[in-house]
Amino acid sequence: MCCFLNIPFCSSKKILNVHDIDTKHKKVFKVISEAGDQIDQQVYVVGGYVRDYYLDRLKDGDEMDIDFVTIGEGIKLAKKVTALLNADNLSVFKQFGTAQVIYKGLDLEFVGARKESYQRDSRKPIVEDGTMKDDQLRRDFTINALSWSLNKDNFGELFDPFRGIQDLKKKLIRTPVDPFTTFDDDPLRMMRAVRFATQLGFTIEEKTYKAIEEMVPRLEIISKERIIDELNKIVLADKPSIGFSLLFKTGLLEQFFPEMVKLHGVEEVKGIRHKDNFWHTLKVLDNVAEVSDNLWLRWAAIMHDIAKPATQKFVPGTGWTFHGHDAVGANWVEGIFRRLGLPLDERMRYVRKLVRLHLRPIALVSDEVTDSAIRRLIYDAGDDIDDLMTLCRADITSKNDRRVKKYNKNFDYVEKKIVEVEEKDKLRKWTNPVDGNEIMEALGIKPGPVIGEIKDEIKEAILEGDIPNEHDAAYEYMMKIKDKYIS
Repeated sequence: MCCFLNIPFCSSKKILNVHDIDTKHKKVFKVISEAGDQIDQQVYVVGGYVRDYYLDRLKDGDEMDIDFVTIGEGIKLAKKVTALLNADNLSVFKQFGTAQVIYKGLDLEFVGARKESYQRDSRKPIVEDGTMKDDQLRRDFTINALSWSLNKDNFGELFDPFRGIQDLKKKLIRTPVDPFTTFDDDPLRMMRAVRFATQLGFTIEEKTYKAIEEMVPRLEIISKERIIDELNKIVLADKPSIGFSLLFKTGLLEQFFPEMVKLHGVEEVKGIRHKDNFWHTLKVLDNVAEVSDNLWLRWAAIMHDIAKPATQKFVPGTGWTFHGHDAVGANWVEGIFRRLGLPLDERMRYVRKLVRLHLRPIALVSDEVTDSAIRRLIYDAGDDIDDLMTLCRADITSKNDRRVKKYNKNFDYVEKKIVEVEEKDKLRKWTNPVDGNEIMEALGIKPGPVIGEIKDEIKEAILEGDIPNEHDAAYEYMMKIKDKYIS
């Protein structure tokens, strides 16, 4: 058993003798070792890179972040590394004592070893220079406190003061010190515990889990920007339901997304129940995640039934209804995005559109579905029609195989009709064949509401199939109806 700073750790391993370390990374490590030697500063690779090496998650050629801690000035070491690598992208952050070097797709972050202390009403730490022991004690989890020495006398040696290797083997998320202290110092670490458990398929160790449950209210001092950054990483995981389940059960989700928590629960009237919309939503989210890594399509899955609790009603003879939850939910999207710190641009509008339209394809399942209805769906969805259909298929969460096959067959039919109508009418990127200037010139009228009214009637004629989606036909139709709008 080796020893580092009087704390036991696992046996050493020379990383440069391991064939699966990327050649480019070996070169960088050697250069950084040389830089540290030249300025007489010890340096270590720390955190995620070391963890992911032991989890076999490093991929040759991938762009990635690599963190380095030095006993001394991180900025000074970064400048020396930049010179030795002949890199031309150095960013210095004097306020934080950190520096960043970009080199061939690698984001190299340098910081001096430090110790931190916190005041309870602030997440901003009081930072002082520290030893390597101090630096590792401030790490969030044991699996992130692993480090490799890049010093010449013990190059490549693993330092594992908190038995992080054992936790990797056991697939455990555990804090290196008392979890109440860890989460009190930086409550965002509770979100990070859930995020790592989700991404890695790990379990949160019992004492750490209980601390999260008790420390939940501390999350209120964390900015929405930091929270949403962690939440989006959970949303983008291979199976995001793991993370949302943990967020829900620990009470974290209630702190920033109460609308989603309200989806949970089942009511019963006269023996008639409805499905639990929280767990249904997580299943839809996982279904989308299996086929798409589009963050905003996944958010559409999260939001698609968000207004069901607000629209829930029991109707005798019918059962539970949620009429209008699509429209109400769409109206909620912007407010929820604003509160969570999500973007209020075209990404928000994309999610809002899919929430508003997610029931439309379900209604188009009869053999008598009209081309007009299909045209209107294509017009409303535009280029997002394929994503809408992906969401609709993901919304099939029945455990009845016969019912699932029936729904998928119906959607096959709708998609076939969409292809047929789109090939004929070209409505995905629809613009009115006759623009406002042409209307004014042809009819001799000035700008005003009447222009929009004429364009709307032309649009309706195209969507109804009365005229083809072509300029000449639209122009001819305009001349036919012009007397309704001009005297």
